[in-house]
Amino acid sequence: MVARLWSARTTPALASLYLAHFSQHVQPMLRTFGGYAGSTVLTREASETVEILVTTLWRSMQAIEAFAGPDREAAVIAPEAAALLTSFDKRAVHYDLALFEFLNTSHNT
Repeated sequence: MVARLWSARTTPALASLYLAHFSQHVQPMLRTFGGYAGSTVLTREASETVEILVTTLWRSMQAIEAFAGPDREAAVIAPEAAALLTSFDKRAVHYDLALFEFLNTSHNT
């Protein structure tokens, strides 16, 4: 299993709009890719900004390539999502999941 991490920043006023976009558009699109295993979005308020850390989980680097293209580390962001962000990483990073535990729960706020 491979974790793909990508981060962005937005304003407190736009954070909830980005989260709605992610749950309504990004997650359904990700589910269409073979090898997609799940995702998380973490947020952290800092001064006048909200930091966002997106983690998507994939069964292989080949599955990531099917999603991101041959440049696997290129960020994949739709224009409508970019419009909700003040800045975002142009590159994603990948980590092998060496150890993990997920309980059989789902949490959406």
